[in-house]
Amino acid sequence: MLLLFLFIVANSLGDTEPQQLHRVDCSTLRMGQYICPDPSVDFIDNATQQPKGCTKENKAKVVCRAADGIICHGTNNSTFKREIPCKYTNGYSFETALLLSIFLGMFGADRFYLGYPALGLLKFCTLGFMFLGSLIDLILIATQVVGPADGSAYVIPYYGAGISIIQSDNWTYRLPQGDW
Repeated sequence: MLLLFLFIVANSLGDTEPQQLHRVDCSTLRMGQYICPDPSVDFIDNATQQPKGCTKENKAKVVCRAADGIICHGTNNSTFKREIPCKYTNGYSFETALLLSIFLGMFGADRFYLGYPALGLLKFCTLGFMFLGSLIDLILIATQVVGPADGSAYVIPYYGAGISIIQSDNWTYRLPQGDW
């Protein structure tokens, strides 16, 4: 009787069908079909507070894992690399630029630091455009409108809120609103 019971239990456990695997191109997966790692010590560069491996195109590759039952073509397992947005930094510190603008802006030190030697020399020769240009540069650097000349972002020593510039051009799609 006990053997019969064990045989029935063993067969009922074995009745579950194995999960069917689907082979797909993982670059086409939608949100919810994969998971990428949370920002952690291994993922974030301590010096720049950006994802490690951020390129000049403002993209970083991270290893993500597809949902159960999905196998990626390229890797033959459930992991794949996906690009995420980041801000490329080239070593220009926001704090340094701001302090140079406050204390030495009338001599053009802030513009020399950020890679604008012509404007720096002009500010040096005119004493910061009679101090008015120094005040304007202080505001522009503090609001991050003026950044490094190479197009990179500032290195900001904290991980948190930052300024993102939103632009609209001829290719921007505007969703019409019915109640306007």
